[in-house]
Amino acid sequence: MDRSEFLYPCSRYRGEVKPERLVFNANLQEFAQRVGYIANLEMAGKLSPEDAYEQIEGLWQQLQRSKQGLGIGTSA
Repeated sequence: MDRSEFLYPCSRYRGEVKPERLVFNANLQEFAQRVGYIANLEMAGKLSPEDAYEQIEGLWQQLQRSKQGLGIGTSA
């Protein structure tokens, strides 16, 4: 296992295989991973709660844009 796989593990996708779903799944995993890092930094006192909240909110908006851009959840 190389350093990248250790620091950024990626789980297998088990849903219906479509390119847009695979991309969204990767984006979702990255979101979860980054939120975990931010939460750990905040708990360790390296990041203020306000900064942590703002960063997580920005990541959430980015994930929402990804979902909309990929057409996930639309009835089309």
